[in-house]
Amino acid sequence: MTSSEPNSAQPSRPPRPNLAFRQLRGQRSPAEFAAAVRRAAREIGERVSCDARYVGRVEAGEIRCPNYAYERVFLHMFPGRTLTDLGFAPRSSVRGRRAREAEDAPPASPAYATCETWGAYEPYDTQDPYDPHERPEESDVLRRAFMTGGGATVAAASLSPFGLALDATAAERPARRLGTSEAEVVEEAVRRIRLLDDRHGADGLYRRAAAPLRAAYELLDAGTTRHAVGERLHSGAGELAISVGWLAHDSGRFDDARSHYAEALATARMAGDPALEAHAFCNTSFLARDAGRPREAVRAAQAAQRVARPLGSARLMSLLALREAGGWAGLADRTGCAQALARAQALYDRGRSDADPEWMSFYGEAELEGLEAQCWSTLGDWRRAARHAGRAARLQDPHFTRNIALYTAELADDLARGGHPDEAAAAGLRVLELLTEVQSSRIQTMLAGTARVLLPHRRASGVSAFLEKHASMPRAV
Repeated sequence: MTSSEPNSAQPSRPPRPNLAFRQLRGQRSPAEFAAAVRRAAREIGERVSCDARYVGRVEAGEIRCPNYAYERVFLHMFPGRTLTDLGFAPRSSVRGRRAREAEDAPPASPAYATCETWGAYEPYDTQDPYDPHERPEESDVLRRAFMTGGGATVAAASLSPFGLALDATAAERPARRLGTSEAEVVEEAVRRIRLLDDRHGADGLYRRAAAPLRAAYELLDAGTTRHAVGERLHSGAGELAISVGWLAHDSGRFDDARSHYAEALATARMAGDPALEAHAFCNTSFLARDAGRPREAVRAAQAAQRVARPLGSARLMSLLALREAGGWAGLADRTGCAQALARAQALYDRGRSDADPEWMSFYGEAELEGLEAQCWSTLGDWRRAARHAGRAARLQDPHFTRNIALYTAELADDLARGGHPDEAAAAGLRVLELLTEVQSSRIQTMLAGTARVLLPHRRASGVSAFLEKHASMPRAV
């Protein structure tokens, strides 16, 4: 008998409380400290869903080492300190322990071998959507085949392509009602889709995201006896529909996107959820603009503003004003567009608040500049469009690779159409470099248009290099 067998049978040691982290919290309640963590994350462009439960688990020692996103936030909150100073175990030591446990653990039951438990990543969570050394994350997280079958438990397990699933023991209780664990699975699936899209773009994600969406609505059909859980499931399923709709939208599948946004809007109205309804109208407006229906874009944005006004988020109202501005630009209404842009800037200047939705973490000064650039481009004011697009690319947090590529592509097109072929080619080459990390039909379509505009200027400095490299790039299928 090998020496690993008695070790594997021994119960794991109880976690050691993190007294250093508790001391740093001071007199603040766990909920107050969690709010401070979320604010700090927004300051550096990170996206974390910290709550009082997470803080409690850290202080109890259940989370021995945070994931990379939380690490960046904590080090931003407490400059000059290391993870060890904050009471966490060194990352290398935790990695080694988990590797040894994986080797010593008995084989998983075949029935559950394709999915991991809800807590599998938490004591040592390395699922960092921004780590440049983890480019295979998309295939690692999404490659697992979707489970098939009926019932709420299997539906929840179908979220496993995003690294999410419920405790396998739940399968032994098929008759039990849904609880907070299922709601958390759906909510976390939404976050992971958004993070992967921010980094790599929509094209490689859309087809894989359809099964989790179906699973979320199967959970809704299964029902729950607790009103609060039901509300969370409705909200989570609706947000997931919007996320999947955006993947379809950004990869050029407009009919699919429209269907997903409509599904989210219906879910919001059935659940009486104004925040979800505003989000659905917001994306519907954006889609209508891109699909060449500018009047619908204006009306959807105005509907979103009516719903969102009581929510108390100036930043949300600012984004919705930009959506309206995009519609006015499509209608060639320069006055209406300028008025909506001014309103968007004034609302943005009011700053962030705790009422800002979690999904709006992408919306900062760079996004505001980028959307204004698109408005002026639509109106044919290439000089002004290029100025705002360049500013957007410079301001964008480097974590949002997809958006940097988008703004730079906008800049290249505006420069090309504004009579600056050499500068346009230089910007286009920067986009082509980013497309090794990003898969976006939207950006590829923009670059193709820029290449057509630059063809008559192929002898200008740098233009031929851009055209040759663009022609050699593989096209999205």
